[in-house]
Amino acid sequence: MRPGLRRPGVPRGQYVQKVEVDGPAAPPVSACTYSYGGAVRILRWLLTILLVVVLLVTGASVAYNLATSDPNVPVTKLWRGKFVDGTAYREWGSHGRPIVLVGGFLEPSFVWDRVGPILARRFHVYALDLDGFGYTVRRGPWTLQGWGDQVQRFIQALHLHKPIVVGHSLGAAIAVEEARRGVASEAVLVDGDALSSGGPPHFVRDALAHSPFLTTLYRVLPHVDWVVKKLLKNAYGPVHPKLDTAELQRWTDPLRAQDGRKALQGIAENGIPGFTSSQLHALRVRALVVWGADDNVDSESAGRKSALNLNAPFVEVPNAGHLSMLEDPARVAAAIAR
Repeated sequence: MRPGLRRPGVPRGQYVQKVEVDGPAAPPVSACTYSYGGAVRILRWLLTILLVVVLLVTGASVAYNLATSDPNVPVTKLWRGKFVDGTAYREWGSHGRPIVLVGGFLEPSFVWDRVGPILARRFHVYALDLDGFGYTVRRGPWTLQGWGDQVQRFIQALHLHKPIVVGHSLGAAIAVEEARRGVASEAVLVDGDALSSGGPPHFVRDALAHSPFLTTLYRVLPHVDWVVKKLLKNAYGPVHPKLDTAELQRWTDPLRAQDGRKALQGIAENGIPGFTSSQLHALRVRALVVWGADDNVDSESAGRKSALNLNAPFVEVPNAGHLSMLEDPARVAAAIAR
């Protein structure tokens, strides 16, 4: 159309001026382009905030660690009881077949205080603190091999002949290990499946063990009563004692032991000790599995599976949680002494 000509349909007196533009016309900008760009900006904003939070929390953790120190109290000042080669232990009875009771993760030997006297009517009973827990000297290594060696040395030092070894939770794998070595005549697994499965991947455990956060948790957690209470309520299940200051201190006091943090770092690096299902199935040892019916820490199905693999009887303790030996000591003692 030539300039100055009126386009049909355009009112008289109005004209269209032709404008020529060099190059191709720009494509229209779609709504999804704006949406994608907005999402990227929001993601960058969120990542920036997350990075700032991580840096602030890490800085606070490092600063706290620099301003505080581990208790590092020698175990001989914390525990006035018996020791054998650095292993703290309790004893009930004076005659009969020997029984060795082994606790689990962060469990002092007092967890057997209600079972021990009942068993002592027929047996000579010992309860020990695994290296890393309770009042035993922290030496390491904190592995199935290391703990197996510790319990074997304890049995040999006291000249116990083929005792029954009872292990709770993490200690269940150590009980099986003693039976596998021929040191124990029988392994009793209480609320523990003796499997190495579970827990975070190795790279997560390694990162935690070498981060400042583990040090901070180790120093802070014993003083945060509501967290300790929550953990204990979950472990006890429906029946538990009054969780007052004295009871909480019973559980947290061993964390003051010398090299306590070093032990927890080693345990974090090594992960949960135990066997595979196929290894348990291949063992030819005498065993028994005892389980709290209301265990919220380890599932009953895991216990039944281990009993099946070991070709062992399974005894359920009604109305008991993960700490069944504290909740129903009579029934647990009866199962061990069967």
